[in-house]
Amino acid sequence: MTRASRNLLAGPATLVAGLALWLFAGEADLPVVMPAKLGVVLVCVGGAETLLGLYRAARGPAGPR
Repeated sequence: MTRASRNLLAGPATLVAGLALWLFAGEADLPVVMPAKLGVVLVCVGGAETLLGLYRAARGPAGPR
């Protein structure tokens, strides 16, 4: 499995998990973190990881060093 395909699998999964937290766990009261804010962070990280995977897929495999 290439790095691009790993990013393209993990990115959308993280994005969906963050979106679910942001939309549905906003009223939960946890002592350390607020689930809605954590969801926004996960959406951003998932989006960035998806974009990185798309970039790596478009660039192609790395050549020998």
